[in-house]
Amino acid sequence: MIDQTWLWIGFNVFVLAMLALDLGVFHKKCHVVTFKESMTWTVVWISLALLFNLWIWNHFGPQKGLEFFTGYVIEKSLSVDNVFVFALLFSYFAVPAVYQHKVLFWGVLGALVMRAGMIVLGAALITKFAWIIYVFGGFLILTGLKMIFKKEEEIHPENNPVVRWFKKLMPVTPEYRGDRFFVRENGILMATPLFVVLILVEISDLIFAVDSIPAIFAVTTDPFIVYTSNVFAILGLRSLYFALAGVMDKFHYLKLGLGVILTFVGVKMLLVHTPWKIDTLISLGVIVAILAASVIASLLKPKAIAIVPLHPAPELPPAGT
Repeated sequence: MIDQTWLWIGFNVFVLAMLALDLGVFHKKCHVVTFKESMTWTVVWISLALLFNLWIWNHFGPQKGLEFFTGYVIEKSLSVDNVFVFALLFSYFAVPAVYQHKVLFWGVLGALVMRAGMIVLGAALITKFAWIIYVFGGFLILTGLKMIFKKEEEIHPENNPVVRWFKKLMPVTPEYRGDRFFVRENGILMATPLFVVLILVEISDLIFAVDSIPAIFAVTTDPFIVYTSNVFAILGLRSLYFALAGVMDKFHYLKLGLGVILTFVGVKMLLVHTPWKIDTLISLGVIVAILAASVIASLLKPKAIAIVPLHPAPELPPAGT
């Protein structure tokens, strides 16, 4: 177990510094993120993750290095599902492209805090109750099978109970007010639709974290490896969204592939204390092969495009309705 306090402090200082650099320098002013810019940042985050992986490998041995890389690949692949949800939310609420980066920035920051808490809780449960790993495994198998066989359903974000509760708690402006989350109008503090979208982004990440965090515990129970691989995957999520936003429909078999990955990881977790335990290197190969197959299948057999009429952005009802 990697439990040196200075490592935890140093890593979190690095993360905060990168976030400050991102928002305070490169995105100090709201602007539309171009494909070139998003690809540049995607390469930066992946390169930083690989450099950190190399450092883990050199300082703590090949096994820890392999655990980090496998965990990172799992988290990165599962985070692609978040990208689809982000696109749906931004489209549904007609969020101007110039404000999308700000929403994702604060959404990622909240996700880091939530996932840190869930990782600490998960590690504590596995340490104290060894049998909980079988619960995680069974849960992942059920989730994976659900992703494989369940048909896509239309999502109505405005029906989310948390959002409905929030709109009763606090008045919401009917339109956007620039990039602001809150405004004071006629002496009344009001949230803007941008903050409602941020709430939904946080909720979606919390839901996905319930799947992804147990999945990485199938690879390693070291909290530092689990945490750092999660963080690097999340930090690159914003740039990944802007890089894939225009081509996501091309990878329609990816969701099926992610379901197969979750099912496989669940089986791996159930076999962890048996003679049939699946080696980390084999797991990595299987996961990469599944991802590659789903992408190739999507490109070889494009999805039929349905032409649907455009609808105006939904108007948020006044508070208390």
